[in-house]
Amino acid sequence: MAGIIGIYLFDRRWNAYNFGIFGLMALQHRGQETAGMEIFNESRQKITGKGLVEQAFASVSGKGNILIGGVSPYPAEEAEPLPVTVSNKVSASIDGKVTAIEGYKWDAQLAYEANLRRAYEELERGSEDLEAIRDYFSRCKGGFSYIAANGKGEVIAGRGSLGVKPLVLGKMGFDGGIVASESCVMDIIGERVPISPAENIDPGDAMVFTPMSARTERVQSSPKRAYCIFEYVYLARPDSYINDVPVYRVRREIGRRLAQEGCADADVVIGVPETAIPFAMSYSNETGIPVEKGFELTGRRVRSAMKPNQVERLKGVQLKLNVISEAVRGKRVVLIDDSVVRGNTLANIVYLMKEKGAKEIHVRIGSPHIVSHCPFGVEVPGEDELIGRHLKEDKIAEVIGADSFKYLSLDGLVEATGLKCSEFCTGCFNGAYPEVE
Repeated sequence: MAGIIGIYLFDRRWNAYNFGIFGLMALQHRGQETAGMEIFNESRQKITGKGLVEQAFASVSGKGNILIGGVSPYPAEEAEPLPVTVSNKVSASIDGKVTAIEGYKWDAQLAYEANLRRAYEELERGSEDLEAIRDYFSRCKGGFSYIAANGKGEVIAGRGSLGVKPLVLGKMGFDGGIVASESCVMDIIGERVPISPAENIDPGDAMVFTPMSARTERVQSSPKRAYCIFEYVYLARPDSYINDVPVYRVRREIGRRLAQEGCADADVVIGVPETAIPFAMSYSNETGIPVEKGFELTGRRVRSAMKPNQVERLKGVQLKLNVISEAVRGKRVVLIDDSVVRGNTLANIVYLMKEKGAKEIHVRIGSPHIVSHCPFGVEVPGEDELIGRHLKEDKIAEVIGADSFKYLSLDGLVEATGLKCSEFCTGCFNGAYPEVE
């Protein structure tokens, strides 16, 4: 997973740098290990760094009317802050994974990024023509969205034919356009619209910017959809629209359906910050059980589930979440979280709450059990580490120290989105992945 952004300002007197900083900060939840951007004007400037956006760009500045950038959940030694730079002439920021390219045979001895660069060089011989870039992405298969720029003042931004990864279009008045992984970027730096702040870019489509025009093109045929359903559970910000569906509304509906499927006899409902808070509020409304703030955060908001190793994840939970004793002491608690992968982090939270005096803890998860990997770039551990793949709910409750444990059903999750099951990739929950044609 990554967060990507492109800003195209038609007048060269504009500077996209500060807009890019704020836009990347709005996408920080999609990657907190590295950040980077390239800025284009008369020259081309690449800026990358480790850590959060304000750390990566603390001592640098840039100038240019065209910008592409990204945030990544991968450490700098594993991947560039800009996920892919496909040649010396063309830069691209990619969210997701390209799993195959027509006309190119993957070299198993090469790293993923090296294969993409080599494929581009072999297919297009390093051309920076817009048509060549378009043709390159028309050959790519998998679950991805992309923003690519050349040295001629041209940008193309689009989604793969399956639509696994989101991409939206916004505007800055009549002076420029924005493309980004989520619509929350437009709330921060773009033109505010009362209902939906951005236009969804359809799977297989691309937005093309040149000094004289901005237009939509069909790059790939898209006979079917396979939206990532995990965007609605965890990946996206609650103030974003994903595929024209408001994430906050989905999360409220998840909480309501979780209450219908797994109501517990309890005194208080508590959501694990931040993602599960809407789940908990809606669960409380549905059941009549009061909702309480059960945790106080220490320091800046860090998504501990995205940390590279288990030690950092556990440390992140202990540092950022301090249980409020008064909220749990002597009470039967419904503890709601968005998902559970290995179970170690959740076990630690349950332990901390019982240490502060919770009488009972009934865990409810706002998604189905994760049983398989993700071929499209969401980091899921090996299948031997996935607790939901190997243990039933009663056994999971025993392992994490809870009094009861229940997942939301896949049907309940799909119904909460208001879309059809056939429109989603649900592979992480059932092992059924869309075929890439």
